[in-house]
Amino acid sequence: MGLLTGKVAVITGAGSGIGRASALRFAAEGARLVIGDKSESIHETAELVLAAGGQAAAQQMDAGLEADIENMVQAALQTYGRLDIAFANAGVSGGLPGIFDETPDAFAELLRINLIGPWLMVKHTGKAMWDQNEGGSIILTASVAGIRSGAGGPAYSASKAGVINLAAVSAQQLTGTGVRVNAICPGLTETGMTKPTFDYAKDKGVTHKLGQLNPLKRAAQADELASVALFLASDLASYVNGQAIAVDGGLSSSHPVTRQLTGQTAV
Repeated sequence: MGLLTGKVAVITGAGSGIGRASALRFAAEGARLVIGDKSESIHETAELVLAAGGQAAAQQMDAGLEADIENMVQAALQTYGRLDIAFANAGVSGGLPGIFDETPDAFAELLRINLIGPWLMVKHTGKAMWDQNEGGSIILTASVAGIRSGAGGPAYSASKAGVINLAAVSAQQLTGTGVRVNAICPGLTETGMTKPTFDYAKDKGVTHKLGQLNPLKRAAQADELASVALFLASDLASYVNGQAIAVDGGLSSSHPVTRQLTGQTAV
């Protein structure tokens, strides 16, 4: 018996990175999946799940469109007869424009995907779980950029701060339903979204500098974030609700200070 045996999960942004890693982990633990992504690579993720002996239906969709989220939820209910887990993982970075360089249209589009998308997942998957009356788990991908400045552009950071608050408010509004809502806040993680950063470091021969600001002095791999998503999706996290969990190698554990060795006086 796996951690998610008998459960049904929907995952957005599952075409690559954290979403794909989570789809594979969820399926390996017994979950039946409906997975979505704007990219055609979502079908490759489904093939990987099926090749590993799991069950997955793939949808090419826009995670910021209500009709596409509704279709995803209905696909889970019609295909598997229930819905237990939702992972709103889809998101875009928007690059690193300065606060004077961001345009209203670009800002609004990023919020549509990164913040309205997760809200739509809470709205529709939360209602399905409420109607089912057996509880459930909703997981939202936020970011350390939503905790404090220094990890993203203005629009991206604002959107992820919104996701963190959305998890807390949603947990409260779903009081009494048994549906838990939590956010994961990744630090620098090697995914499709961060590929330009990793490619640049490889080209310049400075990959050793990736993640150098956190105590573990390295970037994360998608599987490490998928492990936390699996925990939150499972009954192991049955009393974890309304939380934003930083998975960042310790980056957000400190305010900026000069690097110091244990026992030295802080500067």
